[in-house]
Amino acid sequence: MATFLYKLGRLSFRRRHFVALIWVALLTLAGVGAASAPAAGNSSFSIPGTEAQKAFDLLEQRFPGTSADGATARVVFKAPSGEKMADPGNKATVQETVKELSDGSEVVRVTDPYRAKAVSKDGTIAYAQVSYKVSGMELDDAAKDALKDSAQDAREAGLTVEIGGDALQAVPHTGSSEIIGIAVAAVVLVITFGSLVAAGLPLLTALIGVGIGVSAITGLASALDLGSTTSTLAMMIGLAVGIDYALFIVSRYRAELAEGREREEAAGRAAGTAGSAVVFAGLTVVIALVGLSVVNIPMLTKMGIAAAGTVAIAVLIALTMVPALLGYAGRKVKPMGEKGKLLGRAKKQDKPAKPNLGTRWASFVVRRPVAVLLLGVIGLGAAAVPATSLELGLPDDGSQPVSTTQRRAYDLLSEGFGPGFNGPLMVVVDAKDSDDPKAVFTETGDAIKGLKDVVTVTPAQPNKAGDTATITVIPGSKPSSVTTENLVHGIRDAGAGIKADTDANVLVTGSTAMNIDVSEKLNDALVPYLVLVVGLAFLLLIVVFRSILVPLKAALGFLLSVMAALGAVVAVFQWGWLSGLMGVEQTGPVMSMMPIFMVGVVFGLAMDYEVFLVTRMREAYVHGENPAQAVVTGFRHGARVVTAAAVIMMAVFAGFIGSSESMVKMIGFGLAIAVFFDAFVVRMAIVPAVLALLGRKAWWLPRWLDRALPNVDVEGEGLRTASVDEDADRELVGG
Repeated sequence: MATFLYKLGRLSFRRRHFVALIWVALLTLAGVGAASAPAAGNSSFSIPGTEAQKAFDLLEQRFPGTSADGATARVVFKAPSGEKMADPGNKATVQETVKELSDGSEVVRVTDPYRAKAVSKDGTIAYAQVSYKVSGMELDDAAKDALKDSAQDAREAGLTVEIGGDALQAVPHTGSSEIIGIAVAAVVLVITFGSLVAAGLPLLTALIGVGIGVSAITGLASALDLGSTTSTLAMMIGLAVGIDYALFIVSRYRAELAEGREREEAAGRAAGTAGSAVVFAGLTVVIALVGLSVVNIPMLTKMGIAAAGTVAIAVLIALTMVPALLGYAGRKVKPMGEKGKLLGRAKKQDKPAKPNLGTRWASFVVRRPVAVLLLGVIGLGAAAVPATSLELGLPDDGSQPVSTTQRRAYDLLSEGFGPGFNGPLMVVVDAKDSDDPKAVFTETGDAIKGLKDVVTVTPAQPNKAGDTATITVIPGSKPSSVTTENLVHGIRDAGAGIKADTDANVLVTGSTAMNIDVSEKLNDALVPYLVLVVGLAFLLLIVVFRSILVPLKAALGFLLSVMAALGAVVAVFQWGWLSGLMGVEQTGPVMSMMPIFMVGVVFGLAMDYEVFLVTRMREAYVHGENPAQAVVTGFRHGARVVTAAAVIMMAVFAGFIGSSESMVKMIGFGLAIAVFFDAFVVRMAIVPAVLALLGRKAWWLPRWLDRALPNVDVEGEGLRTASVDEDADRELVGG
């Protein structure tokens, strides 16, 4: 592999005009495609194989035209102090609002609170439910404006009016902090390279790669049903790895120049050595992201594949466009140790240069491996403690900031009708195979009334054929509570008994039941996902490092860092620690897909640093150094660059904490803190300590396995051999 990438790097350096033209053309093509593509609607959220999804699909078949996936809005009214909603003036205002809401072209129906008995027992709060033909993201701005205007008219009449539901759902924005993250990355690159030109190369190539990836996602969003979060996460991950991969290529190029090589040769060797690490690091990220498909949640699968595609583009750009741009930069990119005009040129010294910080740190760890190992493991273990209190759920209006009308509507409904009113359960009774459907409907309702935590059970509402009915159940607890989850399972257990007696299927659905099913599905998929992703990456790393213990140590270190990161997420988003600093206005359960998504992404990124750092150690060991010296050599060459890469990645991820989308905010924080733990605790401390303790055993590989494995030559041994042969040929010719 090193030889192939060496040739590719030299070719890209020589044919830089052609390479640059290809990437600019791809960027232009993707941009035109994104601009001309139809606007994407809201990504459909389906969970194949779950009971809630089966019930949802059955509703679409048996109740045609009901727009089961359409947006809903709950317009909640509260009477002024000392008044009731039944007072003539208040009642007239509500009825006028209902009439206004019914005029919209996308409105299916609007319930009258007084006819639907949607008035609280104390008579102070009422609500009207508006059902639309299309989803919240597809709803016209005119329909949303009409909804807001109707509410405002009622407010001016003296009522308190708030709007809940998904009708006012907005496209999330990331805020200016994303730009700050990129700015921090630029500063780190300038400090690392001491040159604006060298620092600009990774930023430029990363932005081009992300531009191509995100534009392609935007262009295909409508055809492939991709949500807005997909492009945001692809941008987040693509920027981070794109900058890092280019950073490693440029750093190795400067190191090759410092050894006296010509620029084209240096570009080729940088692509052959650091480029090999980039390929395998990128492969681990792609494996982790594509592996999300085993969860069998289409939205998560699409997010993973889209982000993996952006990572693949980042790898290709690092291997081709970076060498091409190095050709354009010429002498403006200085050899390592020689600073540019920005930070001043290096002064010549008569005495030997002082060992860099990476060398001094590695030497310390090699001398005190047990102390460093214990300190690192205990520290990460302490950070992981909050993860034992992890509660999973999907966000609802109760997790919105208190400044939003959705959250205020949620609180008003809880005040007037109880906390469970915000998470009603819909029970679908399929009595098509039953002899007496009406009796089955009645029996089901009676069975549900006998369960704990049930406040209200509405009469069954059959379809036109009379073979299927819906029953609405109002729990006594809030949607995200364990009590409500137990109620859902209780209804399903009761339904199993009804099926045995009557051959009727009883299914529970609704947003609350769907959230419960999603959480359970993700929990069930976590272990198979870990086995698949970690197993494949473990095999890949055995090929890269030609060792058993080094990949094993890498996997165990990853588990430490991801558990510590989950603990930090729980502390901030669930417990509320530093929530104000992070812009978290409302604490609550952690997003149910957060653990498995974090496992996928963090594993791939953790292996980046493992590959970049340890391949340098492996290279030194293969070339004759003893294990302790190899650790120090790896840090001397790689610690500064890995540190810069980690800070850049943290800055990019942290930039997304400013997003208005709670999922993006949580993932941005989780990935940023996970990179910190993994890069600075696991890879910079635990890894060298373990390698120092293992000694030569770290690089042990059974002979039969050594013969069976392909030799990918990540260390560039083939390039060194070729160089020796070339020098010998020159001496013979010269002689």
